[in-house]
Amino acid sequence: MFVTLLHLYQIIVEIMDPRAEDMSNSIDEDNTNGNVEGGGDGQEMSASEPILMVRNGDSVDARSIFDVFKARPGCQPLARLSTPVESLTYHMKHKKRGKCLIFNNRTFDSHTRLNERRGTECDGRALYGSFRSLDFDVRIYEDPSAKTITSTLEAVSKEDHSESDCIVVCILTHGEQGILWAKDEKYYTDNVFSYFKGDQCPTLAAKPKIFFIQACQGDRLDAGVAVRRSLDVTDSGHDFYRIPNYADFLIAYSTVPGFYSWRNTTQGSWFIQALTQVLGKHSANLDLLTMMTIVSRLVAYDFESCVPGDPTFHQKKQIPCVTSMLTRLIYFIPKA
Repeated sequence: MFVTLLHLYQIIVEIMDPRAEDMSNSIDEDNTNGNVEGGGDGQEMSASEPILMVRNGDSVDARSIFDVFKARPGCQPLARLSTPVESLTYHMKHKKRGKCLIFNNRTFDSHTRLNERRGTECDGRALYGSFRSLDFDVRIYEDPSAKTITSTLEAVSKEDHSESDCIVVCILTHGEQGILWAKDEKYYTDNVFSYFKGDQCPTLAAKPKIFFIQACQGDRLDAGVAVRRSLDVTDSGHDFYRIPNYADFLIAYSTVPGFYSWRNTTQGSWFIQALTQVLGKHSANLDLLTMMTIVSRLVAYDFESCVPGDPTFHQKKQIPCVTSMLTRLIYFIPKA
């Protein structure tokens, strides 16, 4: 009886979409003075297949019933590896740097009940200038709809990026945890990344895919903690490799999950101000992940909300959240 039920369950599981996720929603909100962005069995390998670093005894941290989801070898398209496997840095000397897409939402349809994001035009200009100076082909989309965003991402992911170093996507909008807002409706953050997975965009496989997201991830506020300076402190030989689909991503959020993200109505968001400042000052000699650490320090130490008329929002702090799946260092080597 148990075997029959298990077999039936496996059949059902195989026809279900394993990508369905449970998204957590929260309130999106905007303050008028200091603005917040818110709102196992081994398989035999043929001699022609890649040599994989698989050892006897390797297993996944999941119940064995999910073995039905094992990847079938040879199902992904073959991508070209433009960087030597042992290299510590990405190859950034292709003919082109790559595209930089900026989706900047300032106003929203009335039915969304979302406030205007005053000051985001400063962010758009700053990002455009920064990435143009780094030799990117920059395209900016003002107040795009959800259809425009998703269709643009899909179209770009299907382009040939063989002669490009990488891709950058910047999203400036209201948000909640796992959710972003277009002009007319919400869309899911994970869907943005999925267009550029290795199996979906093979010409960007093993190349940096960089995302900067300026948006709230919830409605919690960070009051910070007082600290004082300590008195003692002074100032290989294989031709083919299989890589994970989500390798070589860097995703930088303006704030940590569950918290507000702040924006100044005349100078732009704290995160984008710090990001463009650091790119302008250090991109010639530092790798991107090191620069993102400096960005986090600037946002954490140099910014604090000033809303004296509302104690709830006054003197609040923010820290960016950088998720790296990079496998090498990114240096923006100037193009000749």
